[in-house]
Amino acid sequence: MSYVLLPLSRLELGRRLPIDVWDAKGHLLLKKGHPIDSQHHKEILSAHQASITSSDAKAWQKSYERMIHNLLQNGATVDVIARAGLPSELLPTDYMKETEVIGGWLDLQEVLRGLLYQAEAAISPLQRLAGIEKKSLALLKSDPDQGLFVLFQALAQASLGYCATHALLVAVVCELTAEKLALPTPLKRSLFRAALVMNIGMARPQDCLAAQSTMLNESQKKLIQAHPQQSLEILQNFGVIDKNELDLVRWHHELDESSGLPENIACRRILRMADSFVAKMAARKTRLAMSPLGAAKSIFLGAPADSASLGAAMAAAIGFYPPGTYVQLINGEKAVSVAQGAQANTPHVVSIINAGGMPLNQYLYRDTSDPRFSIRAPLNAEKIRVNVSLDKVLKVRMAHTV
Repeated sequence: MSYVLLPLSRLELGRRLPIDVWDAKGHLLLKKGHPIDSQHHKEILSAHQASITSSDAKAWQKSYERMIHNLLQNGATVDVIARAGLPSELLPTDYMKETEVIGGWLDLQEVLRGLLYQAEAAISPLQRLAGIEKKSLALLKSDPDQGLFVLFQALAQASLGYCATHALLVAVVCELTAEKLALPTPLKRSLFRAALVMNIGMARPQDCLAAQSTMLNESQKKLIQAHPQQSLEILQNFGVIDKNELDLVRWHHELDESSGLPENIACRRILRMADSFVAKMAARKTRLAMSPLGAAKSIFLGAPADSASLGAAMAAAIGFYPPGTYVQLINGEKAVSVAQGAQANTPHVVSIINAGGMPLNQYLYRDTSDPRFSIRAPLNAEKIRVNVSLDKVLKVRMAHTV
């Protein structure tokens, strides 16, 4: 068993310890629940190289981060936060280890779909969600353009199911937007997790509704209306205690912002914008998909004035033609966006269909900031009748944009 030194300088006298304390040889010095009574007591522990297990140390750190987050949310001053000692209570979730997820975005999509389908019957859901979150953020940090490309491409593939692709894509858009707005890390994590699970109360019906060829009936409308509360209850039963995540899930469909936590308004608006944006870009049998530019205009232009900065941040984060979506160029070629350019309306694209309408065997890189290859119009996925090769796209992109 590995040990780390007990942080004696950060411990308040008289406060009960939430963990056992050991000496350097693994002998118990102080049992969980006992306080450190005096400065002399601290000196004795220091002389014996008082230590704690590494697993207790990690759990204690998680508990401390949660405490600081709550202090910030409650408006605590910098001085109050600086004087805050280590917490005297640890929760079972502080010891939770995420389930490792191997693979890429489509592997994540499959794992998430299984969890969302299982809903309240899911086994070890928090560990699995933590693994999905960790892997998603690592992939996103490594290559955000590729993440957007794969997920926007997946959005047009009905065979993959809709609910998990929607959730992952909304989470990614929220994360990139939150980064542009420099939101605090704890809020970004709450927002990302909320996007992943906000529809867990209706995941299977969501996939069925996405493939439905008729308009919604009254029963289905009631299901949609009720699912935020249902999702909230499922997450509470899982053991989720993050009040910001729970608040975002509960109110993610509400336009009336008088309910819920006032400090979450910006995150709620980001989540609602991203949710609506992705939904409008997904085709239904009852309507065509919108182009990303059309979806953005329908949302951002109709947003209240105090949400304008959020819309601008989202547009800057993903562009008007996000990677994975399609455009027609001024020269007649049809292309897929592969990376963001210098401006939101000048992405790097790869032509996949020539001006005569024939698929290109060899993809061609185009920089839309060049007037010869400027964008004439966005295209929705239904206009593209060829399968796009991710490997070929990545090869062309890497040769010209790195």
